Amino acid sequence: MVEVFKTNVQKKAQSKMLLCVLSEAFPLFKINFDLEDCDKVLRVDGDNIEALNVMILVKQHGFKCEVLD
Repeated sequence: MVEVFKTNVQKKAQSKMLLCVLSEAFPLFKINFDLEDCDKVLRVDGDNIEALNVMILVKQHGFKCEVLD
């Protein structure tokens, strides 16, 4: 299952920091950013993804995050 999120992450350094945080919290998921996309997409691939938990963690680090339809 893949969950796609719209974020306001702008810089590569920000995405790297969040990737570390998210990978530590969700070690079984494959996680990546596409900062070239207009929605600054965060993709999370894995089983039993709880989108709310991902969004909360991203927001705790000062960024916007919502599920992209």
